[in-house]
Amino acid sequence: MRIIRDKILQKQFYKENEIPTSAFRVTERREDLRKYADFFPAVHKLASGGYDGRGVQLLNGEKEYQLAFDQPSILEKKVDIHKEISQIVAINATGQTALYPPVEMIFNPVLNQLDYQLSPAEVPQQTAWRIEAIALKVVKDLKTPGIFAVELFLDKNGDVLVNETAPRVHNSGHHTIEANFSSQFDMLWRIMLGYPLGNPKHIMHAAIVNLIGSEGHSGEASYEGIEEVLKMENVFLHLYGKKETRPGRKMGHATILSPEKSDLVYKAKAIKQKLRIISLQPQTIV
Repeated sequence: MRIIRDKILQKQFYKENEIPTSAFRVTERREDLRKYADFFPAVHKLASGGYDGRGVQLLNGEKEYQLAFDQPSILEKKVDIHKEISQIVAINATGQTALYPPVEMIFNPVLNQLDYQLSPAEVPQQTAWRIEAIALKVVKDLKTPGIFAVELFLDKNGDVLVNETAPRVHNSGHHTIEANFSSQFDMLWRIMLGYPLGNPKHIMHAAIVNLIGSEGHSGEASYEGIEEVLKMENVFLHLYGKKETRPGRKMGHATILSPEKSDLVYKAKAIKQKLRIISLQPQTIV
């Protein structure tokens, strides 16, 4: 499974299997960027060790070389993104597959991590079919059973490109606990135990809000506004039991169910305003 976890091997896997992905170059050290002066603007990603937006740096040109990583990384040509999509695919030992409805991921531009997401994604039917076909090819070419979150870019020209693949249950599928007939966790157990695949269809439209540590707070976690959020209709809180918070640390998520997209977006933004994760002794700036 190393081919999935290392970004260099992952991008090479896409290229070898003719899976559409953004153009890229491999860099071993920061100095290598000087060989690719005509490749900018680009995104520099650590080959391993990055998570939740860490290990990713946007580079617009030579003046920003000092921001790049001085260790093995991938330099990806920047994509003019229209939407970011996650397609979760389950595949069992006999090659049978089940596809969840694709979700649209909205990212925090500062932290570069998932802010909230909407399920199912609003994309044209032809685009949805293309997303499914590409995600299925990724999973089948990996030749191993499991559950996979294939993250994709839909660019402003309508092209679909694979960003990366997570070989596990994934943040972009947590809504399936309440919103789908068979959650991603139920589906994984079925695969592991050799049972028939579950039903991935959604029961109701859903949104997920990531609950992250507030800026300026590190230490023992305290939650403000939980009571207000728990009063909201069809909102489900999942706290991860982490004792300590820090700015941007993922501490849990909230799932929202509603037949109306406008209600999902409204409640997602309301939760972000109402619920704050702070430390009992906030940091002081000297």
